[in-house]
Amino acid sequence: MDTLKVRDAKDVEEVVRAAVAGEQPLEIIGHGSKRAIGHPMATNAVLDLSSLNAVSSYEPNELIITVEAGAPLADVQSLIDAKNQQFAFEPMDTSVLLGTAGIGTIGGMIGAGLAGPRRIKAGGARDHLLGAHAVSGYGDSFKTGGKVVKNVTGYDLCKLLTGSWGTLAVMTELTFKVMPKPESERTLLLRGLDDATANKAMTAALGSPFDVSGAAHLPGSAFRTPAGALASLAAAGQSVTLVRLEGIAASAAHRAASLGKALSSYGTVDLLEDGASVAIWSALRDVAPFAANGTLGAWPVWRIVCPPAAGGALGERLARDTGGDVIYDWGGGLIWAALPPNADAQAAVVRSRVGAAGGHATLIRATEEVRRNVDVFQPQPAGLAALGERVRKSFDPKTVLNRGRMTRGETA
Repeated sequence: MDTLKVRDAKDVEEVVRAAVAGEQPLEIIGHGSKRAIGHPMATNAVLDLSSLNAVSSYEPNELIITVEAGAPLADVQSLIDAKNQQFAFEPMDTSVLLGTAGIGTIGGMIGAGLAGPRRIKAGGARDHLLGAHAVSGYGDSFKTGGKVVKNVTGYDLCKLLTGSWGTLAVMTELTFKVMPKPESERTLLLRGLDDATANKAMTAALGSPFDVSGAAHLPGSAFRTPAGALASLAAAGQSVTLVRLEGIAASAAHRAASLGKALSSYGTVDLLEDGASVAIWSALRDVAPFAANGTLGAWPVWRIVCPPAAGGALGERLARDTGGDVIYDWGGGLIWAALPPNADAQAAVVRSRVGAAGGHATLIRATEEVRRNVDVFQPQPAGLAALGERVRKSFDPKTVLNRGRMTRGETA
């Protein structure tokens, strides 16, 4: 398989136009850290964007950064961290789950669109992407958005590109809003709650006036292989429910004390502060209990989004029916499920249970054989699928970009 390493957007145009002319599909990668997510692709060549790695501009006072798509995410985060700023949506590091090197890129971050625990307060990746330069499946460059938040004239293609897994266009440059890092954070910790009760406690916290920025629950089984920051929470198989508050130190402390009193009816409330709290939420963001190098490293992992009120019951039922483990984030609205590797049967159970709860599921980690035989992404109703296909064809009529990644059996 040929690897075509481009130097700039003009090179991308030429490569895509040649692929269109020959009707030969391309696999789009930055550093390839997420290649194991999605269906195995039908491709003859790899379009490598890793040389598009420059920071085009960074204006800390304006909270705006423009970066080429192949720039390593860790390098960009280090740059903005030096100015005490961050991507507020907490982009996930998939290397923990997938067992790859931590070499994700800015383009991969947007192509995947996977946001962390602060999603419930700050919004998702698409809400922080202000503008993009990209090359369509016609081989034509286009620009969408700009460098101001209110640049909303015309179609908001930034929203469309986020989470498209490289099937609509090849992104070459991206502009984001960044946010100041909180001065301080506090995490309230409750032990021993069952999933349904934890769901109620998280709902109460999120419905309070105390500006919660994270709410998660780890059943006792999630600590079968505790590691790193989460090892400090393991206690005789007890579950842990976590609620995070951030802001200036005085405010975070006051709100934590007030919310602690409000949640005391659910049990004793302990407190984690600053560095200890940051480490816990980083591990939760990256789903460390299901890490590739842990006891459950060979198990398929599903990412399930559902109505938060249904989360506790859905997670309990999935764990009971499959013998798997679950973790709850977003106040119950996001469930990570590690299920024993009986792939076909487990996929049917997941689709049935999640569909009944009004949610959708994506298979994030599985072997190549499994990804060939089950739907990795949520199957859509016929009408919605037809609309999505028309949108895709309007960007990439010959389906040369990441052909087959999101649709099982798409090889022609």
